[in-house]
Amino acid sequence: MRILAVDTGTGTQDILLFDTAELVENSVKTVVPSPTMKVARQIREATRQKRPILFTGVTMGGGPCGWELERHLKAGLAAFATPDAARTFDDDLDAVRKMGVQLVSEDEAVGMTGVERITTRDLDLAALRAALTSLGAETQIDGVALGCLDHGAAPPGYSDRLFRFEHLRRVVEKENDLLAFAFRREEIPEYLTRARALMSSADGDRPAVFLDTAPAAALGALQDPVVAASEEQLVLNLGNSHTLAFHLRGTYIYSLYEHHTGLLDRDGLDSLSERLVAGTLQHEEVFAGNGHGVYYAAQPEGRDPFVTVTGPQREKMRGSRLKPHFATPHGDMMLSGCFGLVQAFAAKYPEHCAEIERALKGQG
Repeated sequence: MRILAVDTGTGTQDILLFDTAELVENSVKTVVPSPTMKVARQIREATRQKRPILFTGVTMGGGPCGWELERHLKAGLAAFATPDAARTFDDDLDAVRKMGVQLVSEDEAVGMTGVERITTRDLDLAALRAALTSLGAETQIDGVALGCLDHGAAPPGYSDRLFRFEHLRRVVEKENDLLAFAFRREEIPEYLTRARALMSSADGDRPAVFLDTAPAAALGALQDPVVAASEEQLVLNLGNSHTLAFHLRGTYIYSLYEHHTGLLDRDGLDSLSERLVAGTLQHEEVFAGNGHGVYYAAQPEGRDPFVTVTGPQREKMRGSRLKPHFATPHGDMMLSGCFGLVQAFAAKYPEHCAEIERALKGQG
């Protein structure tokens, strides 16, 4: 069975074609610039050429492309967008209009001329297939497992950070397990607009699973045999944009915090993590510091978890007083999220679980 796992972050898009008939280490895998970075470059070039922009497509991740759009508009250049594409920059379309973007219908977009057309989407399955073909890889895909970070469509005037963290808390309150963040296509909450758009870009005739990038990375880190050997873990995923820490016993969650990676240095990460484990880190404090929040789900059995780090910004923890282990599941840190996505696929499609778990354990 072949599962295409695609973990879409702010800086990179990490891709794994997992084949249960092969050794995990021999899987086709690649790390490429994220779709938002690609769109940002397209906007930058249009700005350089002083050309107006037209966005069409679906809701995708913002960040870099949003910052480039702001520069384009400040340069006095026009930008147009269909409603679905516009939600890339804010789920509140009035807020997008206030930025200076002119909204147009899908029909109007078709007839527009003299504009630089940019397609917004987090997943281009046709392009991935073409790349696999050009590399001589097998392109048969039996299932897809997709990950991204979705703040969710917060009500107008409501904090995006708080809205996202309330989603994390609700999931854990309902079912305390990292795998509870995994959803089949029909299970994704309506307010997770980016996740739903991401899944809509996948072929609809095969099994598909969505999982938030942070739980995916934690699940992947737990597949490192050194991490798996410990009874209790503190897993820090240092993404290019967000940091999320889980105090765990396997996939059971004691507590978690989320913050913005760019606002944290090594000492800050050490302090936040120590206080999370001690139970003294306060939600209001993290939120006031422009983070997302803290949630305590259960009382831990111990206060000395095995500390492990994953994510592209893991160097921030080099020399940490926590002496973290740098996780390398199946020999590849950058694919931590993808390995977590594969595990989530197995959990959501139990008919394939045994086959996938055997392959992950190298048992063929």
